[in-house]
Amino acid sequence: MKRLICIWGILFFVLACGDNAFYEQNQMIKNRAWTYTDKIDFPVHITDNRSPYAVFINLRHGSDYDFSNIYVLLHQKGPQLTDTAYRKEIMLAQLDGRWLGKSAGSLYEIQHLAHPNFLFPDTGIYTFSLEQNMRQNPLIDISDVGIKLVKK
Repeated sequence: MKRLICIWGILFFVLACGDNAFYEQNQMIKNRAWTYTDKIDFPVHITDNRSPYAVFINLRHGSDYDFSNIYVLLHQKGPQLTDTAYRKEIMLAQLDGRWLGKSAGSLYEIQHLAHPNFLFPDTGIYTFSLEQNMRQNPLIDISDVGIKLVKK
């Protein structure tokens, strides 16, 4: 009986601490070299346009990345939405050079809140796209990028 209670407790803890993302998708960057022409698309099917969503940009980079930040263009398009692009700066390191975010060995992960309360004008398929907007091309040691939507 104690074993069953322990299993239920662990299951409850795992489910309670789980991520509440409505959508999350990451794509690897080929050869860890992100070029200007590598615009990465993330199609999302929205069925509820009444609730606001938090929109995050996910980014993983290695310790050999040359900069303390990264500029990305976040594109949005879909039904009744004017195609838009927002330039976002994501800080990756502190002033003393220590990397921010979660680390696993020499890989660092950042989630940047791009829009805290994004409202979709209609239901349907919306596409978020990411492209790097730095002066260096290709941008070396970017492992993967992604989009995360959290329904509020």
